[in-house]
Amino acid sequence: MNKADIVEKITKDAGLTKLQAGKAVEAFIEAVTGALKVDEKVILVGFGTFKRVEKKARKGRNPQTSQTIQIKAKKAPKFVPSKLLKDAVNG
Repeated sequence: MNKADIVEKITKDAGLTKLQAGKAVEAFIEAVTGALKVDEKVILVGFGTFKRVEKKARKGRNPQTSQTIQIKAKKAPKFVPSKLLKDAVNG
């Protein structure tokens, strides 16, 4: 399922126009992205939690040359599904 499929699903299920559903999806993405930029968690009860994690610098290996390289520390988004979501998927 991609973004267009999600917009289509919201259009049918919520009775919105395609334009309204598209704006809603975009607004959600912007809200989550903005919150993660400032290290704020986004908790959706019954669905899961979006949060930002810090990844430490580490050594890696270039697969083409087998040469050891240094990978910089970085921040990355992480999603932790809720128990309800896990149970629904495992059904």
